[in-house]
Amino acid sequence: MKLALLADIHGNLEGLTACLEHARDQGAEAHAFVGDLVGYGADPVAVLELVEREVAGGALAVRGNHDAAILDAGSDTMNRAAEAAVEWTRAQLGEAHRAFLAGLPLTARRDEIFLVHASADRPADWTYVSDPRRAGQSLAAAPGTWVFSGHVHEPMLYYQGAGGRPLQHRPEPGVAIPVPAHRRWLAIVGSAGQPRDGNTAAAYALFDTDRRALTFFRVPYQWARAAAKIRAAGLPELLARRLERGE
Repeated sequence: MKLALLADIHGNLEGLTACLEHARDQGAEAHAFVGDLVGYGADPVAVLELVEREVAGGALAVRGNHDAAILDAGSDTMNRAAEAAVEWTRAQLGEAHRAFLAGLPLTARRDEIFLVHASADRPADWTYVSDPRRAGQSLAAAPGTWVFSGHVHEPMLYYQGAGGRPLQHRPEPGVAIPVPAHRRWLAIVGSAGQPRDGNTAAAYALFDTDRRALTFFRVPYQWARAAAKIRAAGLPELLARRLERGE
């Protein structure tokens, strides 16, 4: 099975649909959404309704800190632009959208695959897994061989080296990485809706469970259109510029 993993969509319909179309062309048979479906972007309703259809069809999805903040359940300290986006997004959503977000778990597991938006070590604390030490803490707390996360917005792969010490590998887009089951792996799949590594292309990952191979992809999309929607909605200018600069 080929599983497409998408995180940090942040209300960016253009980024999401581009990744889904690319994944389909790569033979994806299933999808998993690793948190932060909303926040920042101007299409929270369309994004949520698309993801909800996927979940109804069997896709996995977990809650992110921006999703939680919509429900007044976020424990993260956000900057002003993020807070403004949360307030605006909350006003766009109906009861059914909020109910869907409220029903999302903090973690999900299917066989040896484990999903968590931030760290498996106290998921509701929204810890950024941004280095090998934090990756090791998350791996120690997570059940399963393959752990998939978001939150950081930059693709990265961690794995257990000799003696269980976590090591870091920066993936090259489009290059399949063997991820055999005799080790444990933690992948930050990147952001489909707000990349922050200087590359405007949306990011997602594809896990081939039969071949035990993980491929990270970057997908060009209509970021100028997504940025224009942010401006038209009256959201903070910073959020549009981030899409234009990939930062």
